[in-house]
Amino acid sequence: MSAFDAVRARRSFSKVTDAAPSHDELLPLVAAAGRAADHSSLRPWRLIELRGADRERLGRAMNKADGEKGASAKPLRAPLLIAVVVSYRPSEKVPRWEQAAAAAGVAHTLSLLLDDAGWGVIWRTGRWTRTEPVAKAHGLRANENLLGWLYVGGRPEGKAAGPRKDLDAERYLTPMPDPR
Repeated sequence: MSAFDAVRARRSFSKVTDAAPSHDELLPLVAAAGRAADHSSLRPWRLIELRGADRERLGRAMNKADGEKGASAKPLRAPLLIAVVVSYRPSEKVPRWEQAAAAAGVAHTLSLLLDDAGWGVIWRTGRWTRTEPVAKAHGLRANENLLGWLYVGGRPEGKAAGPRKDLDAERYLTPMPDPR
């Protein structure tokens, strides 16, 4: 399948099975995703694997951020969560917004690679990404922000990726305005 076909076939899977890629299966995908556009090759990102009890700990941090007891079940929706972290690097050439964009590019590329490998994936964000309890649970440093999580699992039976409704590209690709 070409890259064009893989991108056109990609879809988000909000429900997945308990199957998940192993750490060793993730490594070549992460290495390939790391080839995403990255001005000055700063690699201003890192990824955190959450499996098993890690997901329960995240659920407790989410509830703590909301002032509630117990644990949110949201992180249990997939057997593997991959936290996407932007790790800002000192640079006079590359502003913070561009470093965050590079980290987002890695996350999106990884989601495409996981989808192409047959896994169900959805990128989830939410209000918790900027809360102290969730940052602490992930061990974020002062120079880091959480961009969200890739929820990864097996594709449910009969839920193959396939073509989606075409985007009206003419609506989003416009010429530079005439200055007159």
